[in-house]
Amino acid sequence: MSQLTYWLIASVLLVATFGYRTYRANRTLAGRLEEEHRRTQQMGELHLATIEALALAIDAKDQTTHNHVGRVEFYASALARALDMSDVDLQAVKTAALLHDIGKLGVPEHILAKPGPLTPDEFQRVRMHPQIGADIIGAVPFPYPVAPLVRAHHERWDGRGYPIGLHGEQIPLGARILCLVDYFDALTSDRPYHKPLAVEAAAAAIQEEAGKALDPRCVQAFVQVLPQVRHEAESADKERKSGPVDATSAQATRTDRSKSSVFNDIAIAHGEIYALYQIAQTMGTSLGVSDTMALIASKLTSLVPFSACTLFQYDESQNLLTCRFATGTDYELMQQLTLKGGQGITGWVARNRRPLVNARPSGDLEAGGSSLPTTLQSALVCPLLLGDRVIGTLAVYHTTPSFYGDDHRRLLDRVCEQAAAVIHNAIVFEQTHEASLTDPLTNLPNTRFMVNHLGRELARAERGNAEVSLLVMDLNDFKDINDTFGHHVGDRALREIAQVLRGAIRPYDVCVRYAGDEFFVVLAGCGWDEAEYKRLELQEAVESLVFEAKPGVRIPLSISAGAAVFPHDGNTYEVLMAKADRRMYRNKVMYKRDVQARAASHPPAASDNRAVS
Repeated sequence: MSQLTYWLIASVLLVATFGYRTYRANRTLAGRLEEEHRRTQQMGELHLATIEALALAIDAKDQTTHNHVGRVEFYASALARALDMSDVDLQAVKTAALLHDIGKLGVPEHILAKPGPLTPDEFQRVRMHPQIGADIIGAVPFPYPVAPLVRAHHERWDGRGYPIGLHGEQIPLGARILCLVDYFDALTSDRPYHKPLAVEAAAAAIQEEAGKALDPRCVQAFVQVLPQVRHEAESADKERKSGPVDATSAQATRTDRSKSSVFNDIAIAHGEIYALYQIAQTMGTSLGVSDTMALIASKLTSLVPFSACTLFQYDESQNLLTCRFATGTDYELMQQLTLKGGQGITGWVARNRRPLVNARPSGDLEAGGSSLPTTLQSALVCPLLLGDRVIGTLAVYHTTPSFYGDDHRRLLDRVCEQAAAVIHNAIVFEQTHEASLTDPLTNLPNTRFMVNHLGRELARAERGNAEVSLLVMDLNDFKDINDTFGHHVGDRALREIAQVLRGAIRPYDVCVRYAGDEFFVVLAGCGWDEAEYKRLELQEAVESLVFEAKPGVRIPLSISAGAAVFPHDGNTYEVLMAKADRRMYRNKVMYKRDVQARAASHPPAASDNRAVS
């Protein structure tokens, strides 16, 4: 072999070796680049999936804007494509759409869920959420600008937005897109403060805001793509409902169902919080027991479903539970019940201070002596506890057997924790209010009650062209009773006379202890003849009373009385009282003359005071 041939072969081998090594190196590099790209793509997908999960979790907890995030992303993506945004900017808009309300994590839920108008302070808290959201995601190394879009999605085209007050082209285009689609979705969604608008009405509303709150170019583009966007949204919804059929899709469906279950759990948990908040808001808005319970029951049904609901109040001194409120199926059976402590399911709960789940509602009816049937099949009864005291029980009933579970019990327990103090306060208020209108000695209504009652009766009589009579009565010789036998005997005489007077009038008439030894009676719908007849009847009833000042010592009791009739004797409470009072004193003068005459063994004189004026 010649030297030239040797060098040629050596050169070829060298080139081949170098080429092979270069090929191997390039192939290794390409493999590494491909692996790096695959990993980057996986990380990006994982990153996006994490963002979506976070966004959906935030959306699930919001009871007032459910699925809002998904709709905003859908509309924003469509509008961004219509405006020919780059792929990078489009991805930034989609990510910002998913996370645009993440700042609401810094706003108290009771403000977000408030059904009425916000106060200036509450609105200021809400206005902070774009900046809070931008701060939260500002440290995340997105490959595209997201935080600026989140921060500016409530800025207005005219510069009157928040949090900075940017205007026009100063606002990033992605933020202008978010502002528009966020507003559109708010208009077409059911919110605590308004009902949803039809799509056509919402489209007209955003056109009205072009050049004011919204970018005119974005408005024009959105109105153009809206019909197609609506069609795509409806198609996507149908695909979700129909579901996949192949094995891969079935696995995806199971994953989606698992994910949906998680988000449903979040939504349910926050739904409970929202419902409990609404009940807490309701409590205290009414002072009476019945009104308070009616409001609580109206909110409770969304938390713990029921066919009927009752409140039993516990009287510790008598060991009795009395139904103070009942609503729903067979409520008329429940509202008549009074149970002893320990009897029936309600009595058991009150005595043991523990709830009963799926007890028989008929147990209370049987304990209360009722044999009437009921369609209610299951009961959940919880005690109302205020410290160590049992206030009563709160119960819900259902027509389905074994309807209630532990979750229902837990939620009703939570409601009872809130309700116990409120119901106790309502009971105390009613007792205090009743005491303020009741004479403590005789348990008759007092002067304050009579003034209010007579005012209402006079107004009703004036509207109906009817009559109302007022009787003024005074106990004769009351000072002598006190001086001779003591004030305690005089008090007992007043109590017994009050009982006689109350028993001698109609259930809807009112007898009042006015002051000292004076009593008033208001007779609705009575003219002069009826009033005069009732005056004489009441005087005879008191005179027939057998009263022992002390054992073996009986003393006669009598009253003097005068009547006045609306509208003949006057149109006001003061005029009627003055006229009846003058007639009562004329009657008292005649009474004293009769006493003197009887003392002188003369026959009694007539006591008719009709002619006295």
